[in-house]
Amino acid sequence: MKCFDIVVRDDEISRSIQRRIANILIHAGWTQTCDVPDIVLSVGGDGTMLEAFHQYVGHLEEVAFVGLHTGRLGFYADWKPEDIDKLLEKILLSDAYETVEYPLVHVQLIMENEVRNYLALNECVIKSLTGTMVAQVSINGDEFEQFRGDGLCISTPSGSTAYNKSLGGAILHPSIEAIQVAEMASINNRVYRTIGSSIVLPKHHHCVITPSQEMTYQIHIDHLTMQNLKIDQVKVRMADEKIRFVRYRNFPFWMRVRASFIKE
Repeated sequence: MKCFDIVVRDDEISRSIQRRIANILIHAGWTQTCDVPDIVLSVGGDGTMLEAFHQYVGHLEEVAFVGLHTGRLGFYADWKPEDIDKLLEKILLSDAYETVEYPLVHVQLIMENEVRNYLALNECVIKSLTGTMVAQVSINGDEFEQFRGDGLCISTPSGSTAYNKSLGGAILHPSIEAIQVAEMASINNRVYRTIGSSIVLPKHHHCVITPSQEMTYQIHIDHLTMQNLKIDQVKVRMADEKIRFVRYRNFPFWMRVRASFIKE
């Protein structure tokens, strides 16, 4: 027996779509009561998909995700409300389905008495709460720069279309297993100097950010926010795990980019 779950944005349209999908799948013999579903449907926006990802982040090898967006922008969603019948037909008639894998960022927060590990689908952002952020940035164990500015954003290829893009970073195709480090309002003058642009690190590279101990910091892992942290180091690299999206139809990455940012 196949099992599904639906993570939904809390609005009337998304809730009504959730009920319709659930009723049809249950009537067809699927179950919604299991710890690890075969398919997780996200109904809402990209934020809803981030919630779905973090809800099942411990079961990425078993779970595949499908996105249906009910707003104006749904970069992780293949389907619109008017496509529900087609989507349900694909789900019910497909004994096997094709999946595409997207890379993730592994984030390790090292503090005085604690080490926390996270996976990010979009990005990790580190900011100072008490003034200009000062941090040493090392790549593969070698010092790269002494950063001064508002903060740093470390993104996945699919996350390169999110906050990273607004910071002037490049858009990376998800087939490129790399992380991107983008600066936020870096200070560049005769005294302080940073690279002044985003950098892309391949799969076998890692980056360590060692912030000044005189400040407290705010960390964002996708939609999750942690504040007032005393951080010794932030270590980021490509994750070993990947997220799997069900592809019931072809929707090329660059067509997603065009549909999200260019096409009216």
